[in-house]
Amino acid sequence: MSKICSNQHIHIIHLFKTINKMAASIHHSIWSLRPSSTQRSSCRSKKSISRAGFWNIVDKSNSRGQMQFGRSNYKSEPRRGMSNCKENSSTDVEFWEKLYLGMDFGTSGARYAIIDKEGIIHSEGKKDYPPVLSDGSIDWVQSWKTTLFSLLETIPVTLRSLITSISIDGTSATTLILDSKTGEALARPLLYNESCPDALPIVKSIAPSNHTVCSGSSTLCKLISWWTSNDLSKESAVLMHQADWLLWLLHGKIGVSDYNNALKVGYDPEVDSYPPWLKSQPYSHLLPTIQAPGTVIGTLKEDIRTTLGFPEDCVVCTGTTDSIAAFLAARATQPGKAVTSLGSTLAIKLMSTTRIDDARFGVYSHRLDDKWLVGGASNTGGAVLRQLFSDEQLEELSKQINPMEASSLDYYPLPAKGERFPIADPNMVPRLSPRPESDVAYLHGILESIARIEAKGYALLKELGATEVQQVFTAGGGSKNNKWTTIRERVLGLPVSQALQTEAAYGAALLALRATQ
Repeated sequence: MSKICSNQHIHIIHLFKTINKMAASIHHSIWSLRPSSTQRSSCRSKKSISRAGFWNIVDKSNSRGQMQFGRSNYKSEPRRGMSNCKENSSTDVEFWEKLYLGMDFGTSGARYAIIDKEGIIHSEGKKDYPPVLSDGSIDWVQSWKTTLFSLLETIPVTLRSLITSISIDGTSATTLILDSKTGEALARPLLYNESCPDALPIVKSIAPSNHTVCSGSSTLCKLISWWTSNDLSKESAVLMHQADWLLWLLHGKIGVSDYNNALKVGYDPEVDSYPPWLKSQPYSHLLPTIQAPGTVIGTLKEDIRTTLGFPEDCVVCTGTTDSIAAFLAARATQPGKAVTSLGSTLAIKLMSTTRIDDARFGVYSHRLDDKWLVGGASNTGGAVLRQLFSDEQLEELSKQINPMEASSLDYYPLPAKGERFPIADPNMVPRLSPRPESDVAYLHGILESIARIEAKGYALLKELGATEVQQVFTAGGGSKNNKWTTIRERVLGLPVSQALQTEAAYGAALLALRATQ
């Protein structure tokens, strides 16, 4: 009897060994493209940030005591039919790990980022908006919808089943009016940069003086313009922002927004309510229900989940605006920390304990939990430089600048007439003369003058009552110019560094992570 048991025991051992070999072979074939352990360790140690980051969303059991960013060296091949999509994927993830998906819908295309609970990026991708035409113009509704689902299909299949939460950011004040019963668009979307001057006098007559909505491009102006010029039945109409609508396609509950997107329709994030002056208007029933960014709305729709292979418990949460998502990605989450975006224009955002809103200077505040994101945007920036120098010239001339020497040239570089912040003057003209013989000196003077405008912007925020800036992180193309960074440090009298993460999709992924904490 004991001999039989012994033989059975030997057979069982051989069986387990065979199974383990088969499993190892399968595992190797599936994961052979992932980086080596040395590569992964190197990736994860290159970029790190404080654990006291955004909204305390870091896993408390993380014994390393810090969040980390990383990116594998493996880049997947573009999928057939996805020639427009750039993707960076890592399969360095265990089958039980939870992942979080953020998507950014910007002005020309959309991006996604997938992170784990430590903030490590496991996959990224992008797609340009397809030019879907209707009656000779772009059908943005169909274009955004097509991009959304193309982006979801681009996500590696091996990662989809691990995604626990999804969030999306969109361009601020991009407005849609829908039928709340069918979800059908009742008019074409009004984009973030479109103005409705016909509605501005009405808005100014009902809103407080210098309120954020007192701008022709505000969401409220767009709502009133549609309301006053449309003869359709309006009883079942509902207003949604771009991010709200895209999220609705995923969860199916129409008329839900977040207090960042709703700021420019008049929502008061301080009291967490629409103000009485707005609720008393005849179109107030169109206003969406408001939640904090990163709040669970519902589970991913079953047909999407089963078709694309997402898990049953995958939830969809409220999003935010693209600029807020980019700020969150930069991790400037303590009062006094700020982000300067040096793109075509110069935009600054400062974390403050005090709310500041003043339309006279183009200053307004977004709520971030119990703090405020105060900011403004100047028309100066990279667009001026591109008018005067090529990329090659900017690179070569910058190398010859001594950033520790102050320039005696005093310019106000603008690409055209008009300034928004820190001086609000639509008639302000550019000042770019006298031009010295030396192109190096000329570029030096322009870079330093833009730095002075940046410094004046932060000084204005302090003057208006915001928390004093202590450290500046930089995003955008200008952040790569080291000489300019040194000039800005000298002019600002503050430490200036390049943000580790600047993609809004990463900030949206942080919101998705926050929703499950």
